[in-house]
Amino acid sequence: MLLNSQTIKLASYIGVGLGVLIGALGFVRSGSLLIALGTAGIASEKRNQRSLEFYLPMAIAIALFTLAIALPHGR
Repeated sequence: MLLNSQTIKLASYIGVGLGVLIGALGFVRSGSLLIALGTAGIASEKRNQRSLEFYLPMAIAIALFTLAIALPHGR
């Protein structure tokens, strides 16, 4: 089954929404990872356009993903 643009867009928005909710509940690392993946999915729709609309969100998603991985474990 091939994923079409509408399915990726919907999954990305759901990922961002869940990331915000999970982050607000205290699971910051998991929430940040979901937000980063959702942002990358939303930005990937603009991959054929070589412009700021693709590169800036993708750079933010990569930076957020890297930051979430580097967060210390909260125990």
